[in-house]
Amino acid sequence: MKVGIITGSGTYALPGFEDAEARTVDTRFGPAPVTTGTWAGVEVVHVSRHGEGHRRLSSSVSHQANVLALKEAGAGCVLAATVCGALDPELELGTLVVFDDLHFLANRLPDGSLCTLYTEPGMPGRGHWIFDRPFAPELRGVLLDAARAAGHPVRDGGCYGHVDGPRFNTRTEIRMLRQAGVTAVSQTAGPETVLCGEAELPYALVGYATDYANGVPDEPTPVQTLIELIGRSGAVFAGTLRAAVGRVPAAGPRPVGTHFRFD
Repeated sequence: MKVGIITGSGTYALPGFEDAEARTVDTRFGPAPVTTGTWAGVEVVHVSRHGEGHRRLSSSVSHQANVLALKEAGAGCVLAATVCGALDPELELGTLVVFDDLHFLANRLPDGSLCTLYTEPGMPGRGHWIFDRPFAPELRGVLLDAARAAGHPVRDGGCYGHVDGPRFNTRTEIRMLRQAGVTAVSQTAGPETVLCGEAELPYALVGYATDYANGVPDEPTPVQTLIELIGRSGAVFAGTLRAAVGRVPAAGPRPVGTHFRFD
């Protein structure tokens, strides 16, 4: 099984990626750059959300194209990583979180359109994705085991909150999300979760807490701390994801939920 990997801020390439070949995959949602190769002995298809030099802000990421490009390149599942802002004051900065639930009420892409692969009436495969939890349990287990094997502190479970960027959130907005039970937020993984679900690609998400969101502590996290932790996140994610990919085939990840289709 080829493993898809999506990385974000601070991780623009996979260190030690062998026979890496960068190419563009054309999809019905436009082109998406992918890199294929071998990592830890496993065939991997990598997408960098933002691109080298953080060319694309969160508001410019083409989520539909990225997900379809991974599938068309042969990925059978997806491991994703994101730096994130902690809403739980007990979540120590520098800790990984393997999320088990999602808060993404808007269900919108960065351009404001609805987050779905079913964009046209009568489209083959159109339907409803019905699930209990949105993240593949087999892949969650893989990420947890990999983080522990790599020696990184990790929390098992938490609600990922998707927020629109590129700005950060107000205290009032964060207070509302805390009341909803959100553990940590970032600006990209909500659409990925939904689109991978519709594409029947098992998907799991690991976050790395780089700051406390607005109003969580009395004093804001210094921007320099945020920058330093984003800088450290690349090595943490690389160690965790590298340890994870070799565990994926034995885990046998399966698509999440049921697809209620109309054709």
